[in-house]
Formats: sequence, structure tokens, C-alpha cells
Amino acid sequence: MTRIFLFTVLLLTIARRSGAQNNIFLSQGRIEYERKVNQYAQMEAAMDPNDESWTELRKKLSGNQFKTDYFNLEFTRTKTLYHPGRESPDKPIQFFFQPPAQDNVVWSDLDQDRSVSQKHVFEMMFLVQDSLRPIKWKITDETRTIAGFTCRRANAMIMDSIYVVAFYTDEILTPGGPESFTGLPGMILGVALPHEHVTWFATKVEAVSIPETGVAVPAKGKKINEAGLKASVMELMKNWNKEGRQYMQDVLL
Repeated sequence: MTRIFLFTVLLLTIARRSGAQNNIFLSQGRIEYERKVNQYAQMEAAMDPNDESWTELRKKLSGNQFKTDYFNLEFTRTKTLYHPGRESPDKPIQFFFQPPAQDNVVWSDLDQDRSVSQKHVFEMMFLVQDSLRPIKWKITDETRTIAGFTCRRANAMIMDSIYVVAFYTDEILTPGGPESFTGLPGMILGVALPHEHVTWFATKVEAVSIPETGVAVPAKGKKINEAGLKASVMELMKNWNKEGRQYMQDVLL
């Protein structure tokens, strides 16, 4: 009986240790996000469908309803750097100006509540220095698997009217995410803005060592804060209608 008891204890100890080894919690690494924009839906929301220019845009967008871009997020325990990743396989659509958020670089210091973002607005480059965006998340019981991680859903409202659905995992300890989305108890691996027709979802997570140089602060651009950027964009687009509102939302995200 003594031998059976000792053997049982040994098996339980091995099982417990094996289970602990499977619970890997990352505090640094690299994440690839796939961003998808439903161009048809955005254009329909911004333009009069009876407008001839809309008809021309539909011809240009033929076969390209969804625009796909890739971004990487390098992260340490307290800092993240979001920036353009590999080239998209989609054929680019030629507009008379570069759409916003195509080459955003967003650095976040999660401990110090600091954010520095490099953003193009038409031909100008802005360096937006401000605190992290405060987001009042409501965590739900819904879960889904993203890039091999079990994630929990959270909902929020930003910029007064933009509804956000996010999925985060507490298996990655850094409370960051793509673009300026932060503030959940773990890494955000998925974001959807249903009414803006944009999503970001992680395609892979790599457990690699990230040096301090890998999360360096962007430095190029005209220095400004978030309120200043909003004022500048509003001035540039004061004669625009729905298209202007959509563009401004994309810039400020």
C-alpha cells in the first residue's frame, strides 16, 4: 500500500509539473496583425451611390472589396512598437492622396502612460506625443481562439461614437495592442470596428527576445499632441462632407 501511495504521489507531481510547463506566459515577442478594410462599405457610407464619381470608384475597386495590410507589434513587458509589416498581396488602388493609417507607427510606454505616433496626413508627417488613450472596457464571458491563444471579448466606445470589439489574452502579460488600443489585462490580439468596417487580427505570435532598440521611439515628423492633430485635420477638411469625417476618424484612431 505504501508503494502504491508513493507511486500515485509521483504521478500527480509529474502531471502537475507538466501542466505548469504548458502554461507559458509571454512578456516579450512579436505579433503580426492582418488589417482588413471593407472598401465598398466605407465608400458607400461616405458617398452618394448615385454620384458618377462613386461609379468610377466602384470600377477601380472591382475585385478589391477588402484591402489587406500587415503590421508588426514588437513588445516587451512595458513597451510596444506597432509598425508596417510585410507587403500586402493586394493590388493597390491609386487615389489622388494616400489613405490614412497606411504606414502608422505607434510606440507605447504602458508603465508611464505615454504614446508617440508617427502619422501621415496628406503630404505631411506628424509626430503625435500624448498620453495613452483612456478606454472604458466592458469585459464579457465570450471567448474565441486567435493565433493559438484563448482570448476573451471586451467592448468599448471611443471618440464618442465608434463602437469597438476587442479580444485579449492574459497569456501575454503586456497589456498592449494594435494601433492605440490598450488597457485590457493582457495583449489584444483582435479588434473590430463594425460600423467603420475595419478589423485587426493577429495571424501569428512569436516568442522572441526583443532588445530595447526593437521598441525605439519614432522621431520623424512635426511634433504635436492629439488635440492639435484633430484641429489640424479639421482645418484641412473643413470643406469636405461625409468623406472628411471618415478620413478624420481613420487618422485619429
